Amino acid sequence: MSKRPVSTTCGSSRLAEVPQLGERGGGWVALQFVLMAAIVGAVIAWPDVDSTWRSALGALLFLAGTLVVILAARALGSSMTPFPRPARAGHLVDEGPYAFVRHPIYSGGILVFGGIPLALSPWALVGAGVLALVWALKARVEERFLANRYPAYAEYSARVRFRLVPFVY
Repeated sequence: MSKRPVSTTCGSSRLAEVPQLGERGGGWVALQFVLMAAIVGAVIAWPDVDSTWRSALGALLFLAGTLVVILAARALGSSMTPFPRPARAGHLVDEGPYAFVRHPIYSGGILVFGGIPLALSPWALVGAGVLALVWALKARVEERFLANRYPAYAEYSARVRFRLVPFVY
């Protein structure tokens, strides 16, 4: 696969080509679930709950991430799908958490899967970092699908500048 830049309607920047891994992007879904299982497996295999502050911070991140995922899923409603390609009956959602970042389910997931290892096994933070990278790449693939499906996506992505983390990325 070529690594040449391709233009998109997701703002004025040019995005590097990220493979879509299947017609609907199913490879990204499989990869994220394998990484989630690996994180849980690492937590079980190498538990470390000796730090009260780390456990408390991890629990707070987990709870905050869970709230973000729930709010984002509710905002998506019937448009929700695990695949980067939008659901056939879906529509462009720009309210709720989608008014702050373009991929709040991934944002919440990063908090959840960062909080779990922080609280229970810092060794699993490596997997959480890889999962965050996978979601950042999956978001780019998803944005190509969204831009092709919804003409208003260009305006939305110009208005909501951040993909995953407000004021950062």
